[in-house]
Amino acid sequence: MILLGVTVAAYFVQMTMLSDMVRLFALWPLATPDMVRFSDVGVMETGFAPWQLISYGFLHGDLMHLFFNMFALYMFGLPVERLWGARRFLIYYFVCMVGAAVIQLAVAAFSGDIYPTIGASGAVFGLLLAYGLMFPNSTIMLLIPPVPMKAKYFVVGYGLLTLFFGMTGAVPGVAHFAHLGGMLFGFGLILFWGSRRRRVR
Repeated sequence: MILLGVTVAAYFVQMTMLSDMVRLFALWPLATPDMVRFSDVGVMETGFAPWQLISYGFLHGDLMHLFFNMFALYMFGLPVERLWGARRFLIYYFVCMVGAAVIQLAVAAFSGDIYPTIGASGAVFGLLLAYGLMFPNSTIMLLIPPVPMKAKYFVVGYGLLTLFFGMTGAVPGVAHFAHLGGMLFGFGLILFWGSRRRRVR
């Protein structure tokens, strides 16, 4: 709930000084030129900085973007936090966020595109994966269409759909590979924790 509150507060701060927040705290590609022109803010002096690996996850494009990410954070994050505890939950959340950023930087370097990335979606996708692994047979009611589905099938289906969108470019303007990066790093951390627990036993 603290994460949710901080992210919502950051969005409203972002709305009061949009260009400065995007310039300093959005995730910019490693090879970003010093000056970038955008139609809505004109010329912006910007570039990559290490803190952007986390700060980008507290910015959002609009209220709908914020709402869906925070709804998913509440829906999937609360039961996972109750199972793991706050400390492990926070470690997992930020590992997924940083992992999503790393994958996005790699994709941007490969494509050569220059654009900022914002949003908690990478971390949220990691939480979605954790929820599906921890509660595989719980039922999720989809919004569109309103169909009930077991969590394990929802996670696999949503992951494959995201991969399809990323490979085909069918839904532009969305960092699909960053979402998958959050899932990938989250899965790796869960495997690491599991292997360490087995060694202790």
